Amino acid sequence: MRIEEFKMERENLVKKGDKVTIEESQLPSSWYYTIVPAIAMSANYGPTERIVSREGIVEDIVRDSRGFFVKVAFDE
Repeated sequence: MRIEEFKMERENLVKKGDKVTIEESQLPSSWYYTIVPAIAMSANYGPTERIVSREGIVEDIVRDSRGFFVKVAFDE
């Protein structure tokens, strides 16, 4: 089990227990992931940190002063 965090700008776009699909995008030397359709975005990942799974389950949604963060569990 691997848990990764995604930044979400507005609340109530997903809820705990939802099954989500992610899309991988490439930068010159790293990758980032988006919960589709454009719900939340990850930080940048290096070549050895890439996410293999394309589907995960929302484990938690945390709100702090920076916004909403979706924690997604992947079967890896």
